[in-house]
Amino acid sequence: MLITLIRRELLDNLMTFRFAAAVFITLLLVVANTIVLLKDYEQRLTAYNTATKESHQRLREEKTYARYAGELVVHRPPNPLSIFNLGLDKQVGNKINVYHGFVPTIWDAEKHRTNNPFLNLFTSIDIALVFQGILSLLALIFAYDALAGERERGTLRLVLTHPIRRGDILFAKYISAMLCLLVPLLISLLLSIILLTTSPVISLNTDEFLRIGGIVLTSLLYVSLFYLIGMCISAMTRRTSTALMLCMFVWGFLVLVYPNLILTAVEVTPKPDAKISVYNHIKQMWEKLDRENKHFLRNDAVLGPLSRGGEGHGFSLEGGEYTFETTEDKPTILLYFYQTGFYAGKIGAASEPQVPHVQNYYGFYNREVVDTVQQTWLVRKPALEAIYIQPANLGRRLLRFSPVGLYDAATEAWTGTDLAGIQDFFSAVQRYRRAVLDYFYDERIFESRQWFAADQGTADWDALPRFSFQRSDIGINAKRALPDLSLLLMINLTLFTIIFLIFVRSEV
Repeated sequence: MLITLIRRELLDNLMTFRFAAAVFITLLLVVANTIVLLKDYEQRLTAYNTATKESHQRLREEKTYARYAGELVVHRPPNPLSIFNLGLDKQVGNKINVYHGFVPTIWDAEKHRTNNPFLNLFTSIDIALVFQGILSLLALIFAYDALAGERERGTLRLVLTHPIRRGDILFAKYISAMLCLLVPLLISLLLSIILLTTSPVISLNTDEFLRIGGIVLTSLLYVSLFYLIGMCISAMTRRTSTALMLCMFVWGFLVLVYPNLILTAVEVTPKPDAKISVYNHIKQMWEKLDRENKHFLRNDAVLGPLSRGGEGHGFSLEGGEYTFETTEDKPTILLYFYQTGFYAGKIGAASEPQVPHVQNYYGFYNREVVDTVQQTWLVRKPALEAIYIQPANLGRRLLRFSPVGLYDAATEAWTGTDLAGIQDFFSAVQRYRRAVLDYFYDERIFESRQWFAADQGTADWDALPRFSFQRSDIGINAKRALPDLSLLLMINLTLFTIIFLIFVRSEV
């Protein structure tokens, strides 16, 4: 009997105009959006490859290690699965310097320039956003008259004259409607995958296909939730017009009003007092480094007179002069050839005895900078989390009271475009910075002659550690998506139970 009921309900749904409209609208939007997003991804990938090549070329043109600060750049590649959910993939910077003078974070990154800014107007809508709006609306349209319509027409009373359990009727309506909604969902995703696999710029591996499978599962639970919301409204009302009006109100509130209300209500602007307090704390640490720097210069028999502008202590180069300069704010050692561009100049014979002192100074100063950066990071990291991460997490938690928030968070986790997925890249950059520092320490680069001069050998950039980044495996993505998936499943089960209790106790 249950199979007969499912077949009847399925045929009724397949023969309706709303099913044809659901398939047509979903396919049109998803396929057209996939084509636009593929073009956008191709441009972002081209920008990434070009920027990577240019950065590598600029670094190799530098002759001294001291110049690596502005040229050792790491670039974040675009995520191919961002076509399904853009998340933070385009919002966060994708270019970051690696330097011993600071710890790179997500807030320090810059963005690549795009060749066609006008195209960005059409790439803010991803497949997940289409499903959030269209499939949820279609699910409610399929559900609003599931019970109220039959009660209004009198067919429900006729069906119940047969020995049929009410639970079987509910289950048959649910299964048949979900099969109908699954058709546009799967066909549109299948066409998107075909477009991705035939594209020359995207290569999907097994893990990425599994992530797409996770997106399909999440989308199914999301559509099921909205269908059950509509069925619950249909079970509580006796007129289809009332049910439709309530469904449209619920859809507008959950999909349009509530998410935007949360985004505007949550305070994401850093408080000035918090930033000033952290700034002053970090400033004190750098002032301590300046005092140690002054003390080192004063106690050095050769560099001390130079730092005070003593006469007869010049440090000559071919094409430039090595000078020391001290300011009231921050004493620094400046190479004249840094300013004029003579990085490959030869140190004059008269200045050769002073080279070990300069090397000793740079060895001391750079190590002190690294230690100070590490101390400031212990202050800066929790401050950044309190100022930026905590408000963002609060907004995410509040969004989870809406199915849209759960669906968006889960699909972002599957694609790796969520905050945790983006942070994986910057954690890899921080590890790479540590590897570069270890190489500098092992090879004694900071106190080497090649740090500031190139007359006896240039910097060997090929010997530097290579940066590599692998996105998290499917297990980590599943673990990050599991809480939101579990909530979606629990809400589905709760709603079905509520519908069953309402329908069993209601009069036909």
